[in-house]
Amino acid sequence: MKYMLMLYASEQGGAELAPEMMAQAMAQMAAYQEALEKAGAFVGTAALMPTSQARTITKYDGELKVEDGPYAESREQFGGYFIIEARDMDHAIELAAQCPAATWGPIEVRQFHPGYGP
Repeated sequence: MKYMLMLYASEQGGAELAPEMMAQAMAQMAAYQEALEKAGAFVGTAALMPTSQARTITKYDGELKVEDGPYAESREQFGGYFIIEARDMDHAIELAAQCPAATWGPIEVRQFHPGYGP
């Protein structure tokens, strides 16, 4: 079964990190991806651009509305994801718990709906 690990963290906190600290954090994430690959659990990953570059759209009664920014304001922002292969939710949680991003903010773990997704 495929699961998405949605990584949340403070964009402001990340922007305030010294370059060497950010490089260390990215090295930890690369090591995590490598561990997932070795375990046969890695499907894909991506980082997202800052929410300042996001747009949120709605279309009601045929009228398109485009707003700057993310859908919801929050302390942490959705910054990236991993798609993993796991036996079940418990296994997905076990793999998510190994992600260094869990120390920076929450990780939401959700199974892909059968018949949809990658």
